[in-house]
Amino acid sequence: MARSVALAIDLGASGGRVVAGSFDGRLLELEEIHRFDNAPVAFGGQLVWDLVRLWQEVVTGLRMAAARHGRAVSSVGVDTWGVDFSFLGSDGGLLANPVCYRDSRTLGMLATAEQTVSRAEMFAATGLQFMEINSLFQLLAMQQANSSVLAAADRLLMIPDIVHWLLSGIPSNERTNASTSQCFDPQQGDWAFGMLERFGLPRGIFGPIIEPGTDLGPLRAEVAAETGLEGVRVVVPGTHDTASAVAAVPASEPPSSRPDWCYVSLGTWALVGAELDRPLVTEACRARNFTNEGGIGGTTRLLKNVCGLWLVQQCRAAWQRAGKEWSWDQLTSLAAEAPALTTLIDPNHPSLVAPTDMPEAIRSLARTTGEPVPESTAAVVRTALESVAGAIARTLEELDGLLGRRVGRVHVVGGGVKNRMLCQMIADATDRPVIAGPVEATAIGNLLVQLLSRDGTIDLRGVRNVVRDTFEITRFEPQDAPRWKARLAARK
Repeated sequence: MARSVALAIDLGASGGRVVAGSFDGRLLELEEIHRFDNAPVAFGGQLVWDLVRLWQEVVTGLRMAAARHGRAVSSVGVDTWGVDFSFLGSDGGLLANPVCYRDSRTLGMLATAEQTVSRAEMFAATGLQFMEINSLFQLLAMQQANSSVLAAADRLLMIPDIVHWLLSGIPSNERTNASTSQCFDPQQGDWAFGMLERFGLPRGIFGPIIEPGTDLGPLRAEVAAETGLEGVRVVVPGTHDTASAVAAVPASEPPSSRPDWCYVSLGTWALVGAELDRPLVTEACRARNFTNEGGIGGTTRLLKNVCGLWLVQQCRAAWQRAGKEWSWDQLTSLAAEAPALTTLIDPNHPSLVAPTDMPEAIRSLARTTGEPVPESTAAVVRTALESVAGAIARTLEELDGLLGRRVGRVHVVGGGVKNRMLCQMIADATDRPVIAGPVEATAIGNLLVQLLSRDGTIDLRGVRNVVRDTFEITRFEPQDAPRWKARLAARK
């Protein structure tokens, strides 16, 4: 069978890449074509994404892919982070660079929003956790500032929608990314128009929702000519990166309201959740700050954000600034030599969001909370890893309560799979087997949705069959669960 090649444009807040997936009908082979940096820039008094440079990097990657794979390339699709957006005007042109969610314009906007619509009403309409970075609060900040851009807006596009429009010329709003906006009703599968109208936001900017697997058509003629990708289709994957990652979880059971497995998409953040066949919009869910986001095949991702490897990443950066060039493997080896379960902190504590010196911030938090202070490099790394594993365990207990059953196993996907010590810690802390892999879950989910979609629909079981057949999966059994249980109970 001739191999088909799809291209995943995978954009993150700190970098992007173009990845080729070569598929022979059973196995998927990955090839990273082009990698590039990404960061918001201060521009005109706001923190914005440099969309022009990002687009140039995307075109470079597509050109390189054409040089390597030629006419074998059949499709291209984009996944990115959530919440950020820009607009098309009435003439069909992009009105402004997207503003970054880290811009200060949303400070205080949640409290402002509550004067019009209560939190309970917002959650009932959207099922989404409350973060001031969410698209709703960005829009309300623009409204409050009498934004000329908002006044001229004809169509709202999330970040992946913008790139799909640049590729195909077709404006669209894909469900999984729209579901991160706090403007989307997961129970109705459409924008939360009733709530949006109460806020006085213009109804017309919110376009029809499309599903992962939708074929938008061929590349724009000028893009095909510039890249050499003739005859290539633009096929929309799960455009939120976590939606694509969860699609690549090698589970065999179909989605249900009481699943026996959960996932941890583990990288800078640990996104801890379950795949459901319907949203769970309840007061208990709101009280625990869980969120309902869209998944592949009409599924819902019920999840909560936990700080992941951010702590270790920022410790390593601080040590590099001090002239100590520790590799990731060296830091993990050091941590293995430190005494276990000595110091546990809350990895989501506000003091750890963006400190100038993460090791000292960890020590300071330990002092404040009465925990033993980790003085050595090894102890700091061990504290960071065990604290993340402990936070994941506490989150899974909350998830069990929401689902009404104890979830049997944990699927860990993403870059954190490379840290075998952390995977074992998660197994011990949760007292559940951990199924680790694949590492490249986001790109894999993106590519397989493109390759296996038929007429705008996708068989999630077929996607996961390919993942199980192709990629290495490692199982970690609990080895020290009683000691972890006692230590976590002592912190409550």
